[in-house]
Amino acid sequence: MSIHAPTEPVQQQPKPKRIIAIDVARGIALLAMASYHFTWDLENFHYADPGLTAFGWWKFYARCIASTFLFLVGVSLFLAHGKEIRWNSFWKRFAMVAGAALAISAVTWFATPDGFIFFGILHEIALASLLGLLFLRLPALLTLVVAASVIAAPIYLRSVTFDQPALWWVGLSSTNPRSNDYVPLLPWFGAVLLGIAAAKLASASGMLTWLANLTPGRWTNPLVFIGRHSLAFYLIHQPVLFGSVWLFSQFMPAPIETREVSFLKSCQISCEQTRDTEFCSSYCVCMLDTLQAEATLDRLYSGDQTAEWKAHIAGLANTCTARTDSTMMEGGQQ
Repeated sequence: MSIHAPTEPVQQQPKPKRIIAIDVARGIALLAMASYHFTWDLENFHYADPGLTAFGWWKFYARCIASTFLFLVGVSLFLAHGKEIRWNSFWKRFAMVAGAALAISAVTWFATPDGFIFFGILHEIALASLLGLLFLRLPALLTLVVAASVIAAPIYLRSVTFDQPALWWVGLSSTNPRSNDYVPLLPWFGAVLLGIAAAKLASASGMLTWLANLTPGRWTNPLVFIGRHSLAFYLIHQPVLFGSVWLFSQFMPAPIETREVSFLKSCQISCEQTRDTEFCSSYCVCMLDTLQAEATLDRLYSGDQTAEWKAHIAGLANTCTARTDSTMMEGGQQ
């Protein structure tokens, strides 16, 4: 007869504490994104100058927001699956994000066909999350090297080979296609990889444990709520903002501008990113006069993406640049 000693009950591993600071950071990024979209809505309804959000500080602001959001995607991917990939949880989240991305593509195809969203930030998050799984077990240094390569790729590898619509999602087209939200794989996957690498380094150094023990003040509660429901916030905020500006426009419409005035304003904002105001004023008038003489201004606004039209516009730009430089040089010599 043998006597078995009582066994100790199996101790379950404590569930990792949720890092509230990451929810707060995600909430701030989402509010910043909403502020940019609201400005875009004002521009769309002619309450702001055309092209305002596409150049200068606003363009830099938009890129910072997208980079921050995708960086946090990488951090969250490591926190959720760094030790072990929880496939059920991953595929559930992937299906939600990918489904929302497809829904946005479908809606914008009918609502704004000239700039419909075929590969926006949700498409990028879905694909980057899938590819990011390959880097969860790799050393942080190697992940950083790959991230740098991904970010630099569009600078060195752009080619007309990628100009066909089936390859626009890669991000290596010679010119960016027209879209209201274009976030291709390259270079934006680099931000996700930076997030994964940063989370690995933070985990090894004990930084994640320190962050988990932080107790934010009650003022962060709205940000935490938004950060924990990021997908819902993203899907809801723009229809609400767009609808609000549209409703306002029904009672207090913006002053009507001709297409010519709109073109000159947009051209001026774009041009002043690289040249001075005096040059840009003459250059934009030259472009407008040429387009009107050709009767092609309507074609410019139609969203034509053919290689022939892009080449034609580039030729006009070169001609007007040379003509304006020549005129200003002659004026300076008098």
